[in-house]
Amino acid sequence: MNLRPTELQDRIVAIDLMRGFSLLGIFIVNMLAFHSPYYYINPYTWFTNLSDKQTFQWIDVMLQGSVYPLFSMLFGYGLMMQFLKSQQRGVSFLRIGIRRLSILLGIGILHAFLIWSGDILISYALCGFIVILLLRLSSTWLLVVALPLYLIPNLGLAFISYLVAQSGQVFYAGVQEIESSIKAFATGSWTDIFSQRAADWSYANIESGSLFLIGITIFPYMLIGAAAAKAKLIERTSDKKMFWAILTVVALAVGYSIKVLPFTSGADFFTMFVQDIFGGPLVAIGYAGLITLICQLTVFRKLLMPVAKVGRMSMTTYLSQSVIATTIFYSYGFGLYGKMDVLTGTWLAVGIFILQIIFAEIWFTKFKQGPIEIIWKRATYGKINKKTDENPVEIS
Repeated sequence: MNLRPTELQDRIVAIDLMRGFSLLGIFIVNMLAFHSPYYYINPYTWFTNLSDKQTFQWIDVMLQGSVYPLFSMLFGYGLMMQFLKSQQRGVSFLRIGIRRLSILLGIGILHAFLIWSGDILISYALCGFIVILLLRLSSTWLLVVALPLYLIPNLGLAFISYLVAQSGQVFYAGVQEIESSIKAFATGSWTDIFSQRAADWSYANIESGSLFLIGITIFPYMLIGAAAAKAKLIERTSDKKMFWAILTVVALAVGYSIKVLPFTSGADFFTMFVQDIFGGPLVAIGYAGLITLICQLTVFRKLLMPVAKVGRMSMTTYLSQSVIATTIFYSYGFGLYGKMDVLTGTWLAVGIFILQIIFAEIWFTKFKQGPIEIIWKRATYGKINKKTDENPVEIS
């Protein structure tokens, strides 16, 4: 027995809209690293131009540390939805899920080392392999696993970062790394760019420890999303409006109060850590609640449908952002790396996203899935029935 894909009328607009919003936010945040050696600077002291400082502050408070947790939760939500559908139809999800995540891991590796070092797909795939083993748990037990796994180690790290901050230790810019990045990406050969890209990935994931910390960040986010899906919180919004309203207000109020700490109390290791690790996910939950409630109103649902369509082709949108941005900034394209200010880069991201919205509108007049999504699913499940456009399962 095959599982049919998610039909258009069965899709939950709020989830697609959250994905679309997340992809815009992720692109704006990533744009900092696309056009500058962001990995190696302290952004709280690096930007001296007033426009750059104000734009970075807006990105840091509104988006940084919030949009990727939201997208991670949505990934877990999607996994659980497909697991529940497979249960209803009596089909094992484990084999399909492992194969699909293996292909995602391969795409992530190619993306990280051949296109852009800031890839997130590798982390998603690695966490996903464990998440699919826990999908049989109840929503309560998923939270019982997720919350202590997140809170206990991160509270410990917050205490350590507080001690480091009290010692007066500060984050210094890597001058040599900055010069190497600008030379390689702005004027270097393809080999120079590949080497620098690999060095950036290693620094951002291995040397910083980020790849090893996904077990106490991205993995719990996915479990929280899976728990929400098992409880059908988004599908039952009309019955849980008060729950969503209270959660949204509280999460945004507390989250923003934490996220502004580097600007109100001074940027040090402690305030920077708690801003992302505690303020970020709370704001993410607040955004999820806000979008969920907005989608209860038909006028807003119709108005924001173009953004939801971009969310429907999330893989295509995400990867094409990297291809477009690196072409603009790297030497094999226009070579603008290190030559763009933060405000211009932000508006460039918005402009490219608008073009992606237009593309999605045109594409979905002929197809039901994004181009990379179609290739991904055919690689996972084999040939799709042309008459019914059926394939076994949809995760994205």
